[in-house]
Amino acid sequence: MISDTQAWEAVQRKDRAFDGAFVTGVHSTGIYCRPSCPARMPHRKNVRFYATSADAEAAGLRACKRCSPNTQSAEEACVLAAIAAIRADGAKTLDQLSELTGYSPTHFQRLFKRTVGLSPSAFARALREERVREALEGGASVTDALYEAGYSAPSRFYSDTKGKLGMQASDWRDGGKGRTIYWSVVPTSLGEMLVAATEKGVCCLSFNEGEDALHRRFPKAELVAGGEEFRALFDQVVVVVEEPSLDSSHIPLDVKGTAFQQRCWEALRKIPAGETRSYGEQAAMLGNPKASRAVGSANGANNIAVLIPCHRVVPASGGVGGYAYGPEIKAELLKREGADQKELF
Repeated sequence: MISDTQAWEAVQRKDRAFDGAFVTGVHSTGIYCRPSCPARMPHRKNVRFYATSADAEAAGLRACKRCSPNTQSAEEACVLAAIAAIRADGAKTLDQLSELTGYSPTHFQRLFKRTVGLSPSAFARALREERVREALEGGASVTDALYEAGYSAPSRFYSDTKGKLGMQASDWRDGGKGRTIYWSVVPTSLGEMLVAATEKGVCCLSFNEGEDALHRRFPKAELVAGGEEFRALFDQVVVVVEEPSLDSSHIPLDVKGTAFQQRCWEALRKIPAGETRSYGEQAAMLGNPKASRAVGSANGANNIAVLIPCHRVVPASGGVGGYAYGPEIKAELLKREGADQKELF
């Protein structure tokens, strides 16, 4: 659950991105609504916020007939129908999707992007990329994976993913085979830290782990201990870990993840130091407030602690929540960034 202040600001904006993240209970009328409900703005003193429709109904409220917060809206149904069509048949033109849903192409483009966070064409590309990676990780050949995912030629895949991934398609299939990863375990005030990098950037940062953990992540890569030529990069990483409120955007990363995971990690990097978000709020940043569970899984797959700051996501119910390297390290990182301790403990 986001804070009452954030929820009220979303209601004032009639922000569709928060639909599904909470419902607005208007106790003077006895109804509850979506944040984006087009009805007249209620007085703040009459409003309470609830995590789910069930919670609002348990408080004696009934669903608004105008925005139907407990059912799927016509717009949501159209977007889901378009997603199903893209998944079933591959890329479709905007005109085809418009005809399918009954909206004009321009209106549907805005509706789809507002709901999903991507345009229909970008969503189709992301879906193809994810299918390629899943096939490669399952052992398929690069060529077979590309064509089965709907690419007309390998060059289209490399064009679509240029600048997004450090690893090429064959690296996904082969667990890093042919790549060299330089690593070191360095002391920090938070404990021993494993930091590893390829020639493209940092690919792993974790606490209280060693070479075995790195080998599990990249089973076929060549692991080289020491990496003196990477010492300056490793030193930059240590500086940021010791003072995580510092800007780390200058440190290059070489990440491995699905299209959805990378969108989640990009969202994490947009959370300012000293601030926190709930999983629902992070999902809302991606344009899909109901995807909090998927967001949690994506955050858990993050191999690069601190630089991709999953420690800035905390439970809506309070406290710092879980962390791969222990809640104590997470709490200390948040403390160093100046996060509001009253809200966390």
